[in-house]
Amino acid sequence: MPAAARKVIVSCAVTGAIHVPSQTPHLPITPEQIATSAIGAAEAGAAILHLHARDPDDGSPSPDPALFAQFLPRIKARTDAIINITTGGGQHMTVDERLATPLQMQPEMCSLNMGSMNFGL
Repeated sequence: MPAAARKVIVSCAVTGAIHVPSQTPHLPITPEQIATSAIGAAEAGAAILHLHARDPDDGSPSPDPALFAQFLPRIKARTDAIINITTGGGQHMTVDERLATPLQMQPEMCSLNMGSMNFGL
């Protein structure tokens, strides 16, 4: 089958979870930067946008639903990409903390880390 005839789904992890601003100046950390990057990825062909929120002050990952609320509506208004937000988090997050944003924001898709999460090993 010719490459052009194959159907693919492109998923873009706009921020990732483990990257930090010191690794690259291109990591979007503010809600505005995350929205702009996600919209650009969708315009470039991404069908799924896998999104994490970041603390805009230091760039660290944040589960705060208020941060997601600052960029998800803008992305939804500008793209038809599937919104996929994380349910992952640090080793000290409770299940309720992991589910707060998905339950509040109602994305089309959520990631779910199955299996062992051996933090600190």
